Amino acid sequence: MPKFVIERDVPGAGRMSENELREASLRSLEALGELGPKIQWLHSWVTDDKFYCVYLAEDEEAVRQHAQMAGLPATRISAVRGLLDPSNYL
Repeated sequence: MPKFVIERDVPGAGRMSENELREASLRSLEALGELGPKIQWLHSWVTDDKFYCVYLAEDEEAVRQHAQMAGLPATRISAVRGLLDPSNYL
C-alpha cells in the first residue's frame, strides 16, 4: 500500500495536553476502524503548530476521507517516493 505524509496545521499543537492529544488520537482511531483495511496510521510527530503523520493508504482520497471523519485538518498530503537515511550511504 502507498505511504503518505500528512501535514496538519494545528495551531498550538506543541502545547496540547496529553489528554487533548489522546482525544485527537482516539478520533483518528475511530475513523480508521470505520474505514477498514484501506488505511493505516503508522506514527505522527507533534511540532509547535503542526502534526506530521505517516499513513499507509490505498490512495489520497482515503487519507482525505479519514481526516474529515476524524475532524482533523489535512493541510498537505504527500505521497512518499523514497526513504533516505544514513544507512543508505555507509
